[in-house]
Amino acid sequence: MFNKYDVIVVGGGHAGIECSSSSANLGLKVLLITMNLQNIGQMSCNPAMGGIAKGQIIREIDALGGFSGIVTDESTIQFRMLNKSKGPAMWSPRAQCDRKIFSNKWRKILESINNLSLYQDTVKSLIIKKNKVIGVKTFLGITIYSNIVVLTTGTFLNGIIHIGKKKIFGGRISENNSTGITEQLNSLGFVSGRMKTGTSPRVDKRSLDFSKMVKQIGDKNPKKFSFSKTKILNNDKPCYITYTNKKVNNLINKNLDKSPLFIGDITNNGPKYCPSIEEKILRFYDKEKHQIFVEPEGIDTIETYINGFSTSLPENIQYKALKLINGFEKVKIMRFGYAIEYDYFPTYQLNHNLESKNIKNLFFSGQINGTTGYEEAAAQGLIAGINCYLKIKNLPPLILKRNEAYIGVLINDLITKSPEEPYRMFTSRAEYRLILRQDNADIRLTPIAYKIGLVSYKRMKKVENKILNIKKYISILEDEKINYDDIKSLIKNKFNKKLKNKKIKISYLISNNFFIKDIIKIIYDKKIIKEKLSKEVLEQIEIYFKYKYYIKKEKYNIKKYHNLDKMIIPNFIDYKKINSISNEAKEKLSIKKPKTIYQASNISGISPSDINILIIYIRKFFKKN
Repeated sequence: MFNKYDVIVVGGGHAGIECSSSSANLGLKVLLITMNLQNIGQMSCNPAMGGIAKGQIIREIDALGGFSGIVTDESTIQFRMLNKSKGPAMWSPRAQCDRKIFSNKWRKILESINNLSLYQDTVKSLIIKKNKVIGVKTFLGITIYSNIVVLTTGTFLNGIIHIGKKKIFGGRISENNSTGITEQLNSLGFVSGRMKTGTSPRVDKRSLDFSKMVKQIGDKNPKKFSFSKTKILNNDKPCYITYTNKKVNNLINKNLDKSPLFIGDITNNGPKYCPSIEEKILRFYDKEKHQIFVEPEGIDTIETYINGFSTSLPENIQYKALKLINGFEKVKIMRFGYAIEYDYFPTYQLNHNLESKNIKNLFFSGQINGTTGYEEAAAQGLIAGINCYLKIKNLPPLILKRNEAYIGVLINDLITKSPEEPYRMFTSRAEYRLILRQDNADIRLTPIAYKIGLVSYKRMKKVENKILNIKKYISILEDEKINYDDIKSLIKNKFNKKLKNKKIKISYLISNNFFIKDIIKIIYDKKIIKEKLSKEVLEQIEIYFKYKYYIKKEKYNIKKYHNLDKMIIPNFIDYKKINSISNEAKEKLSIKKPKTIYQASNISGISPSDINILIIYIRKFFKKN
C-alpha cells in the first residue's frame, strides 16, 4: 500500500496542513498522517484567525503561497481591522470564522493536491538509521519510509487534560494523546519540556441575554487576508462584549484551592499573554472586572465561544461563575473549559530551517516548538514545507530575516531565544514593524515564493504591476502641485498651518495631516492622474508620503545590522575560553551556537558588551589564522 515518500508530515493541525500542502505543491510526494481525518485544520480554541501581529503573519503566509488566508476569507463571518486609530505598522486584520467551514475548506484543498496522500493512524516512533530519519512506525504496526519527517504534533505528545482535580489523557477533549515519540527522542539525546495551554467553555447562545451586552459588528468595508481573488463569505455575524464582576471574582477566588493551577497539579508555564480567568483574577486582584468576548462558532450553530474565560476550574464552579456574568444568568454550557499539558522540544535544538541539529532530515513545526496560536503554527508549517523541498533538491534553505517578515522574527526568536513559555507574536517583537506591514506582504514576499516555485507567473505579474504603479504614481505626485483655491474648504478641517503659497505640493499635504481620499477627486478632475487607481495602490502612496522619513531611518538600521549578519562565527569557537564575556553569555552561546553575530545579538541575555567582545575575539582569531 505505502511506497516511499519524499516527506511524511505527522499531525493535521495548522502547521501540518500548511507544511504538507506547500511540499506537495512544490512537486514532492507527501503523506500526511493524522489521528483523525475528520479533525484536519480544526480550530481547537477560539474560532478566529488573525489579530495583533497574527494578522500580519496570515497575510505573509498568503503572499508566500500558503492557504491560511484563502481559507480564512472563505469562512469569514465577521472581519475587523484592528488598531486603525494607530499608524499602519499596527494595523492588524482579524476574522471571526465558521469553525466547520474553515476545516471543510482545508480538507477540500488538501484532497485536491495530487501529490498529497492522507492517512489516519498514530505515529508511535521514528525509524532512524545512522543519525538520519528514514521513516515512521504507526500504532497499527505499519512501517512507512520517507526521505524527510516533519513533526507537527500540536498538544498531543503525552497530553494531559485538567478539569478541576480530574486528569484525562488526551491531546484535545475526547481525543487520545500520542505517546512514544518523546520517549524515543529523549533516548537519542533530545531535551524535551512541558507546556500548558487552555480553552474556554462553549455555551448555547439561546440561553444568553444579548440585550445586557455591548454589540460588536464587523467593518463596513471589510478587507481580506488573501491577495488573490477570494470571496468573503459573510460579515454580518455580531460578537458581544460583557464583563466579569466582583461576584464572579470573589467566587473564583474562594475556589482557587480546586484549580489544578494552584494545587500543584499543573506546574508548567502557560501563555503569559493569554492567562486563564483564575490567573487574571489572582494576578490583577485590584481589577473589579475583566472583559469577556462572546463569539459565534459559525453561521448555522447555536454553539458560542466565551473568549477571555479560559479555565480549568471544576465544572460546577465554571457554571456558577458564568451565571454571575451579565447576560449569562440562564446560561447553558455545551462544553466545559479545560487546561492541557503537553510535551515540546526547546528550539535551540533546531537550525533556522527548522531541521533538527541532532537527527538529519527531521523537522519540527508548530506547538512542538513551544509556540501558541494557529497563525504561528501555520507559518512554521509553511516554512518547514518549503525547506523540505529545498533540502531534497540540494538548494539553500529559506531563512527569512527579521527585516523581511514577521515569520522571520518568529523563527529567529524561537531559535535564538528558545522561549520557556508558549510563544505568541506581537507587533512589539518586530523592530522593523513599519516595513513589515500587513498591506505590503505581497510586495515583500511573493517574489521570494515565485523564485522557489510556490506561486504562479500570473500572480507574480500582478505584484510586479502593483509595484510599478506605486512607483509611477509616487513619482508623479512627489512634486505635483494643486491650487490653494481647490482645497480651501478642506484646509480649515484638516490643516493646522497657514499656507502662504497659492500652489501647494500634494506630497506636502499628504505628509501633513491630509489623507489621499480627501484630495483624490481633485487629482482626477485636474487629470494629474488620468486612470483610476486601485485602493491598494492609493494606500501604498499615502503610507509612503506620510512615513517616508521614518521608513528611510528604518532601512538605514536594517543596513547597519545586515553587516552583522555577514560576520560569521566559526562553529568551533569555545565560548568558555572568552574570559571577558558574561557567564550567562558563555552558557547561552554554547547551547544555541549562533552562526552569525546578528543571530548572537538576538539571544536574550546577551548584552551589547558581550557582542562587542565577541566581534573583537573573532577578528583576532582570523588574524592569527
